[in-house]
Amino acid sequence: MTQNKSKNPAFVIMKRELSAYFTSPIAYIVTGLFLIITGILFFSTFYLYNRAELRLLFTYLPLLLSFFVPALTMRVFAEEKRVGSIETLMTLPVTEVQVVTGKYLASFISTLIMIAPTLLYIIPAEVFGSPDYGPIVGGYLGAIFLCASYTAIGIFATSITKNQIIAFFTGFIICIALTMIDSFMVFLPAQIVSLFSYISANSHFNSIARGIIDTRDLIYFISLTALFFTITVKIEQTSKN
Repeated sequence: MTQNKSKNPAFVIMKRELSAYFTSPIAYIVTGLFLIITGILFFSTFYLYNRAELRLLFTYLPLLLSFFVPALTMRVFAEEKRVGSIETLMTLPVTEVQVVTGKYLASFISTLIMIAPTLLYIIPAEVFGSPDYGPIVGGYLGAIFLCASYTAIGIFATSITKNQIIAFFTGFIICIALTMIDSFMVFLPAQIVSLFSYISANSHFNSIARGIIDTRDLIYFISLTALFFTITVKIEQTSKN
């Protein structure tokens, strides 16, 4: 089983992308900036408000991931298309689904690596306070689903252009729109508020972060991920033809 996995083109591509991730200075810069900002959010609550909790961190996490996930994914397809190596990859005995799967998995794992160090904030929260672990577990579970969806969006954005900057802004605009759409619902007629509330990634994340595991929230994130993953596959199939 392990040997078959190692020979699977999707896993080979995933390993190659992860190797490129760990040798890229951009990944360390993006991760470093993310940890600095999340650290400020956590310790500002800790020192300024004398509360040992992660609530403020989870409040701003969808907004932060809207920026940092597209920054991590912007080079995945765009760079290969710019240098022409994507044509070489597509001539190998691999399918578009395998290519997209490998690159998606590597990018998704990269985003999880980026947020993993924030688990260390639980230590001072436990030492100096009495945190409620329900919202903490829910917050990180929601973060995983949010990363999965935003990674799919980022992969889609980088598949439509050779320019990494365009890929970043395309992914960022889609992610930030899904994050902020519920902030503008007060200006909308009551009849469509429920529709926009369902479209909002932020509202679904907040529901999970409160420790409420609703199948509607899980279906939303799974559907969003599957949608952009499928579109990316179609784009690669079209460009190959």
